[in-house]
Amino acid sequence: MTLFLPSIFLLILSSLAHFSSSNQIQHNFHECLSIIQTPNTFFTPQSPNYTIILNSTAENLRCITPSNPKPELIFTPLNESHIQTAVICANKLKIQLRFRSGGHDYEGISYTSAMDPPFLLIDLSKMRAINVDLEDNSVWVEAGATVGELYYRVAEKSKTHGVVGGLCTSLGVGGHFTGGAYGSMMRKYGLGVDNALDAKIINAKGEILDRKSMGEDVFWAIRGGGGGSYGVIVSWKLKLVPVPSIVTVFNVPRTLEQGATKILYKWQYVAPQIDDDLFMRVLIQNMNLPNTSKRTISTSYNALFLGGVDRLLEIMNRSFPELGLDKTDCFEMSWIESVMFIAGFPKTVPTSFLLTGKPAFISQFKAKSDFVKTPIRETGMEGIWKRLLQEERPLMVWNPYGGMMGRIPESATPFPHRSGVLFKIQYVNSWIGDSKDAMKKHYKWIRKFYKYMGQYVSKDPREAYVNYRDLDLGMNEKNGDNTSVVKASSWGRRYFKDNFMRLVKVKTAFDPDNFFRHEQSIPLGF
Repeated sequence: MTLFLPSIFLLILSSLAHFSSSNQIQHNFHECLSIIQTPNTFFTPQSPNYTIILNSTAENLRCITPSNPKPELIFTPLNESHIQTAVICANKLKIQLRFRSGGHDYEGISYTSAMDPPFLLIDLSKMRAINVDLEDNSVWVEAGATVGELYYRVAEKSKTHGVVGGLCTSLGVGGHFTGGAYGSMMRKYGLGVDNALDAKIINAKGEILDRKSMGEDVFWAIRGGGGGSYGVIVSWKLKLVPVPSIVTVFNVPRTLEQGATKILYKWQYVAPQIDDDLFMRVLIQNMNLPNTSKRTISTSYNALFLGGVDRLLEIMNRSFPELGLDKTDCFEMSWIESVMFIAGFPKTVPTSFLLTGKPAFISQFKAKSDFVKTPIRETGMEGIWKRLLQEERPLMVWNPYGGMMGRIPESATPFPHRSGVLFKIQYVNSWIGDSKDAMKKHYKWIRKFYKYMGQYVSKDPREAYVNYRDLDLGMNEKNGDNTSVVKASSWGRRYFKDNFMRLVKVKTAFDPDNFFRHEQSIPLGF
């Protein structure tokens, strides 16, 4: 399916002839879009609601401090044709666009910019329709919906159907799936993109393309190749997967005083090999021992099991008795209730809260990622604990792989971190306050810690997860010129390994003028 431009867009194109002066960009763009004649969709910095809208879905507070660049204008489209219009106008006026669905980009590049040209923000938050089709075993969801809304609407229709996607419920569907979309059912069903059936994307010409009309190469590229390189994703069609009517969750903390080091050492061997129905991640952070000033390390085993508690205990007692899981640690509930549990919401919060699209918490932070292929020895962990205890609020999350993740080829989608990966590490260093000194201090710590961890993780390349975007790995030319493939490989191969060159080839054919670009977008392969 290809939707070609209606007559209104021909009028738009003809009206652009006189738009030439660079200092007229904001005015000209607004005038171009004003043909839509939809109230409450245009917001300039002088608009009363500009700051509220800009900050409304910003997950990383360090990206909305006063010193961060702000968009010249925010446009909140109501439908696909509005986005088509925005793309056509921006392309003709040669102005940079940013597209935001959920605002979870770790470097904020969906709503701010470290590049030179002024930019405009297309905020997709008003496009969040969800159409669940149980007969077709699928769901169409617009880009502005959150995964929490998606899960809720599916569960509303059926207690035995689910969707593969992220753990954080406020993730925007549009961007989340372009990076892979891992979650608590990844060991059972793979990533979200492994279960994507179709998509609609708007290209640089303003055309809406589905899987058939965009072609299999582009459909491959957008399923894990990162957002913002090929076009505007306006909706996804996703497969519904079976889930039990009752699942089991647990969250079991173990400190150093309770043998955390030895338990975690064994986890590295167990978690990637255990039953595919079990996803058991570990959250690692420092804490004060109760009623003392002594600090220690807490390792919390946060898990979803697609089944009942009795079978879970059989598996755990056989494969991982070191954790000492007890029936009293476990809670049976519906799949949608488990979504809330894994996301960290208190039990008192109803599942209907998912419809608000709000996160459990927000903060200022800097994050990084790694993939581990060889177990870290206990002596290595002791070095990790020493460094974590030197910082205020560090967090490591160890997410297990194996299961279905190891059975899907690296080249099936651009997301290459598959067979051989034991677990992924997410590093998050958060802080309170927006002073530059505080940011520099905590940046310095996480960069030093990341360098230290190099001895324990994947090499050549040192792999990274594109949805945990990290501009420390490198970025495109600030002036917007095309970046060489060699330079872009500094982050491209880390995110995509050998799939990077295929992404370059697809980009060059599909967006030859490099209209869709940002700090780490895929470059042209001239």
